[in-house]
Amino acid sequence: MATLHVLSHSPFTDSRLSSCLRLLGSQDGLLLCGDAVYALQPGSAQRQALELMPASIELYVLDEDLQARGLTSASRAKPVDYSGFVELSCRFSKVNSWL
Repeated sequence: MATLHVLSHSPFTDSRLSSCLRLLGSQDGLLLCGDAVYALQPGSAQRQALELMPASIELYVLDEDLQARGLTSASRAKPVDYSGFVELSCRFSKVNSWL
């Protein structure tokens, strides 16, 4: 059962990102929003971990949160808007928000 994992907390304040990465299944997706988009900072260990995910795991990022923080998306991450977020939530069998 494919799950969309939604992270919104900074990867520099706790271990949610690394915990999530360990649990991702081959058909799962990961959406970064809020302060979780800081994981895409060039040169960070978090960005490297995201780039090393298996190719079958789709990586998404909420475009408005990237822009609000003055960041650009990694080539691997697919930017989505809020409508795209809703579409992803419907496309995956489950949605798991890492609160």
